[in-house]
Order: sequence, then structure tokens, then C-alpha cells
Amino acid sequence: QSSGMKGDHLVGKYYVLFEQELKKQLAELKQNGGGEEERAARTPIMQEAQEMLRKWESGDPETIALWKQMNEWVYEGFDKTYRDLGVTFDKIYYESETYLLGKAIVLEALKKGILYRKEDNSVWADLTDRGLDHKVLLRSDGTSVYMTQDIGTAVQRFNEYPISQLIYVVGNEQNYHFQALSIILDKLGYSWAKNLHHLSYGMVELPEGKMKSREGTVVDADDLIAEMIETARQMSSELGKLDGYSPEEAERIYRTIGLGALKYFILKVDPKKNMMFDPRESIDFNGNTGPFIQYTYARIRSVMNKAAEQKIAVNEEALARWNMNPKERMLARLIYEFPSVVENAADTYSPAVIANYVYELAKEYNQFYHDYSILKAESPELVSSRLLLSEVIGRVIEKGMYLLGIDVPERM
Repeated sequence: QSSGMKGDHLVGKYYVLFEQELKKQLAELKQNGGGEEERAARTPIMQEAQEMLRKWESGDPETIALWKQMNEWVYEGFDKTYRDLGVTFDKIYYESETYLLGKAIVLEALKKGILYRKEDNSVWADLTDRGLDHKVLLRSDGTSVYMTQDIGTAVQRFNEYPISQLIYVVGNEQNYHFQALSIILDKLGYSWAKNLHHLSYGMVELPEGKMKSREGTVVDADDLIAEMIETARQMSSELGKLDGYSPEEAERIYRTIGLGALKYFILKVDPKKNMMFDPRESIDFNGNTGPFIQYTYARIRSVMNKAAEQKIAVNEEALARWNMNPKERMLARLIYEFPSVVENAADTYSPAVIANYVYELAKEYNQFYHDYSILKAESPELVSSRLLLSEVIGRVIEKGMYLLGIDVPERM
């Protein structure tokens, strides 16, 4: 609080400072030989960190108090960011609560001869028969590593929930880790181990270059959210999109547009691919963007509201006599495809399938809106039929965007 920084930002600052000091000390030890991991273990700062970890695992009151305080700062910061993004969790697993289970599982496997202990007392898994190398599971001082914690967390999740599959949504820099995790759990005898799926997504880069949290070159999510909302405000003002709206309503829509642009621009790309994120490009009201789809939905709602004001109702009997033109048939086919699109997205672990489908539907509807009259169609029956088509397309767009975690405004 006294720093004036958001809690997670403050802790992140020291995370970067630690890495910078570690690199400095590594450079000083370079002439002594050995691999980087071995040299890192000999640096004073890493030895100090390991000593703190030993104290933490042994329950040292001072270390635990500091750890709890820092966690509190981080979680408060994370909670705010998640709220801003509209993200919620059913349950949160903390590594601090699962590492003991992981250690117990590892030690039991060691007794059974599934794992082995080196002369320095560290515990390892031999994965060479599966095409990988040897993986450390407990350090020589008995402390756990990330893999140990992930073993405990995976087992706890399968114990607590009647699930058949576990999907890890983690960047492609961790491909090896999750491949090794699945193999280790399989060796430990867990029947579900082969059902761990790593949804390995590509890295998001900015025009300025790749983001790396340890080097402090990461773009903070809070700053990016604020920038997106400000960009939405600027571009909406330039285009006169929200003229006549109250300041409160305009601000709410700026936020909806900004967050929608951010989420959609990322989700429309196949998860496995790296991508370049450009805030201004993502808020373009034309093209394959969130705001374009949001604007299409708002346009449909405007049509439906005008129909209600004119007391034009959908006459379902007229639908039986509706002789669709080619464009209307195309839109009807797209609507029909929606359930299979959602199923395909689930099967391929790719939200991009839904994102690009919704864009295609919005694009085709806009072309239809441009080429054909809806409220002033040639006959009441045709007005009614096109209204129904518009309403259903609006519902599909809304559902598709909901699946992507994106809100669509009634007005825009």
C-alpha cells in the first residue's frame, strides 16, 4: 500500500529484480565452468532462495508470514484483473496445498522402485524409454519442484471431480513439462494419465517484440485493458459512433468494445500459432474484429426495436410461404451449422473455430442488410420472415460471443 502499486505489480517487480541479479551472478561464475542450471544453484541469491524454500516447507513462522503477506498482495491484484476481464473460477488450487501430496506420491513411487535416488539425495524419473530424458522430482535437500506440485494437483483434481480429461491451458514454452507430467503419472500407474491434454497456445507478441515476464518486458494486463478501453473511446469518438449517448452509457460501451476487441483478436487465431497483437487494429469497426461483430449485433437489435415500435410482429404462418432468395438460404445454412461449429471447436480445442464462424455470419448478415430491405420489404410476409431471420442470427451471434467470453451491447 505504501508503494502505491497494485499488489501483483509490486511482487512482479521483485520477481524481475531477482532474475536480473541472478543473471549478474551467473555471469560472474561463468569462468568456473558447469552448465547454467548447475551454476545457478551455486549463486548466492539462488542459495538464499533455496534456504527460504526449506524454511517455508519446514513451517518457519517468519518465512510463512512473509509468504502469506506477499500472496495476499498478489491474489488481491489478480482478483481485480480477473474481475475486469469477466473471468471467474469454480475452484482455485494452490501449489502450497498440493505439494505435500505430490511429495508423498513421489516418495511412495521411490519405495516401489519406479523412481530412483541419486547420490546427492535428489529423486528422479527416468523417461528415456519414452523419448525424453531424466526428470528431477525432489531436490537434494528434499524440497519439491514444479513437477512435484503438478503431480499432486492432478491427482487431487481427479480425486475430487468425476472427470475423464484434464486440459492444461498453458503456453507452448511448457510443452516438454506437460509431456513429461503425463508420462510420469502414467509410470506411477494412474489410468487417466494419458487423458491429460496440454492446450499449447502460441505466444502473443506486440509490435515492440516478445513479452517476457522475467525480463520485465511483459505488458501488464491491467495496462493493456486500460489502453484498449482508451483506444475504443478514441476510435468511437473519431467515427461518431456514440454521439448522443450519456457519459455513463458511453463509458460502459467503451469498456465492452475494448474488452471485446482484446479477447476476440486473440481468440480468433488458432491457439497453436504465435500472433502479433495490435490494439488499434483490433478495434477496427470493419473486418474480422470483435467490434465489427458487436456492431452487427447492435444493428440487429436496432432493427428489432424499430419493428416493435411499428408493432410489426413475426407471422409464423408466413414462413411456410417464404421463398428464400440465395442470400437468405446462405444465412439459414450458416445458422444451421452453429451446433456443429461449437462441437468442432470443442473437439479441436480451438475457440478460433467459433470466433471465425461468428465473424462469417456477421459479415454475411451485413451484406444482406445492405442489399435487401427488411422493414420495407415488398410484402408483410417478407418483412415478417426477414425479421425472424435477423432475430435468430442475433441470437446465434450473442451465443457465439458468449462462448468466447465477450459481451455484445444492445446499442452501439
